[in-house]
Amino acid sequence: MSTSSLHRLTSSPDRFTRALSPEHRGSLLALAHEKNFPAGARLFNQGGHTSHFWVIRSGSVGMDVHVPGRQAAVVETVGPGELVGWSWLFRPYTWHFGAEAMTPVRTDEFDADAVRMLMNSDPALASEMWQWVGQVLAHRLISAQVRLLDLYAPHGSGSSI
Repeated sequence: MSTSSLHRLTSSPDRFTRALSPEHRGSLLALAHEKNFPAGARLFNQGGHTSHFWVIRSGSVGMDVHVPGRQAAVVETVGPGELVGWSWLFRPYTWHFGAEAMTPVRTDEFDADAVRMLMNSDPALASEMWQWVGQVLAHRLISAQVRLLDLYAPHGSGSSI
């Protein structure tokens, strides 16, 4: 990872920079390579096998869920500095959401196997990664629940969320 790439990701106040110490960000970024997606490109589909995850450099990605008989429902849109994909950490390594580039997207792409091996060799990094991904996971699940209630719950159903 070049110095300019490291500076670009660490100079803005986002989840990635807040979640990992500078040392652990550097270790993780050493495994990254740039991957770009045009607007409308599918990064992955719900239920597919996970092999990579991404941190967005620029652009936005819609996280969606399959709704039988309907178009996939976008439950959250994520942007620069945010994690795309958390299913790579949990067996059987299948995507729980889908993802589509809403705009042209530049990312840092990470090989899930390489990151899991790095985590196995560095317990302190693993702890920070688990905390980061856990926070993202909790946020995404709440966002999905709220969005699906907005879309499909009867009006005035009294949801407390």
